[in-house]
Amino acid sequence: MAQAVEFDRYGDLDVLEVREVPDPEPGPGQVAVDVVAAGINPGETKIRTGVLHKRWPASFPSGEGTDFAGRIAALGEGVSGIAVGDEVLGFSDQRSSHASRVVVPADQVTPKPAALSWEVAGSLHVAGSTAFAAVRAVSPEPGDTIAVSGAAGGVGNVVVQLLRAREVTVIGIAGPDNQEYLRELGAVPVVYGDGLADRLRALAPDGIDAFVDTFGSGYVDLAVELGVKSDRIDTIIDFAAVEKYGVKGEGSAAADTIDVLAELADLAAAGTLRIPIAATYPLTAVRDAFAELERGHTRGKIVLLP
Repeated sequence: MAQAVEFDRYGDLDVLEVREVPDPEPGPGQVAVDVVAAGINPGETKIRTGVLHKRWPASFPSGEGTDFAGRIAALGEGVSGIAVGDEVLGFSDQRSSHASRVVVPADQVTPKPAALSWEVAGSLHVAGSTAFAAVRAVSPEPGDTIAVSGAAGGVGNVVVQLLRAREVTVIGIAGPDNQEYLRELGAVPVVYGDGLADRLRALAPDGIDAFVDTFGSGYVDLAVELGVKSDRIDTIIDFAAVEKYGVKGEGSAAADTIDVLAELADLAAAGTLRIPIAATYPLTAVRDAFAELERGHTRGKIVLLP
């Protein structure tokens, strides 16, 4: 038997249960992976609570989880180029990675670089692909000045690093405790809160060329107020603002490919991309893991270790 996180209705943390389920078996073109590490993400909270029901409805009982890394446990018919025991990272489109074993199509896993830790490998896909898509959406050019909200978060810090690699000036918006961390990433930090528009104008007297919003809560309104063109504003979370202003809303779905994940894994293994791990929890403590995530202001990723 395997263990898997499931919930039977929308709700708070108490709806999450770790249940024994039959070991999932791979069908044609699929692989089964014994999960070593699986990241958790804010979107999973929103799905569990029903906030995203209209966009991504759940059917019950629902599993959860997209990111994972582990070892190949079994191969389905027709799968080649991979062997039982191989170390891989990948993603599930079936909300099923928060488990001790996951089954996915073989083209949704890629070899784990030896230098990449399990914790980073297992939490890379959602944050990494979301950041990759958001950076691409705002078309950065060397010499640009680009502001990022939630810049120290799981997605935001990756956005900052990918932008800095494009030789742009990054203004990172975050809380007081994360100012030095953003400096370490090469960003110009600025504290959120009252007067932020004035602080941004002072830091960028010639204007802000693009804006990546990873937080929501009115940052797209701020970007528009600052005169950023709508086609150079991307939000990964404020879908109402996408409709209101015609800004971009490109997130993980826009870069949801194994090639992007493999590229990010190589960058992380080489040390070019830093993915901080905020905390790890056993699968049985999934409620505690999400409680920490939902307190907010987490620097880096929280990872389940089945």
